[in-house]
Amino acid sequence: MDESTTASDSSLKKYRILSGSVLKLIALASMIIDHVGYFILSRTVFGMTPLFSIASVTVTTYWIFRKIGRLAFPIYVFLLCEGFLHSRNRNRYALSLFIFALISEIPWNIVHSGRLFMISSQNVFFTLFMGLLVIMFSERFNDTHEIKYLLPLLAVFAAAYFLKADYGIRGVGFALIVYLLRNRKVEQALAGSSVYVNNAPAYLISFLIINMYNGKRGFIQSKALKYLFYAVYPLHLLLLWYLGKHL
Repeated sequence: MDESTTASDSSLKKYRILSGSVLKLIALASMIIDHVGYFILSRTVFGMTPLFSIASVTVTTYWIFRKIGRLAFPIYVFLLCEGFLHSRNRNRYALSLFIFALISEIPWNIVHSGRLFMISSQNVFFTLFMGLLVIMFSERFNDTHEIKYLLPLLAVFAAAYFLKADYGIRGVGFALIVYLLRNRKVEQALAGSSVYVNNAPAYLISFLIINMYNGKRGFIQSKALKYLFYAVYPLHLLLLWYLGKHL
């Protein structure tokens, strides 16, 4: 490693001030803001009243909330990759995501359709679960080059498409991109942002935040606190559904 590379790494370290726990808080806050915009502000005069215009874009409070909300998914996917890399039991990690996907499906269905069952879309925990499966199969294929790991990887992409998971097949592909380019930060940001061109500015900001990660877990250490963060997803959906009904 030459002196310029060492100096560059040293200068960047002072910006790496965010632990994994802080990243989770940022993603959580962004997600809740997004959903407040989608489920609440979209139904109010306050939320939909034009504030000003930028070129052809009419900016409303709803629009602002939704744009802030675009920061969440890339950060959650990055944390998914970190979880995969540092998990002592990857199968258990995948199982926990699947269980919370099942738990979250009823609130997801209620808030979107008012019904307990809906097949037109699935919640984001399914997207993260399938993203993790794709990462696991790609890792095994990379290690062994056995076709038996490539076929299920492709099957997961097909499942994401037919099940209409939140963020769709591109969401699962995004997870694979973030993982495969984890050591090439510029390429990761550019490739990841190109997956959703309309959200590219917000995604680039997300990657800037991600690159402030210092590699530490932070204050979320216990399993109870970890699962509490998982539980916020279905619980906040139910709360927003209740509030939306009483506007």
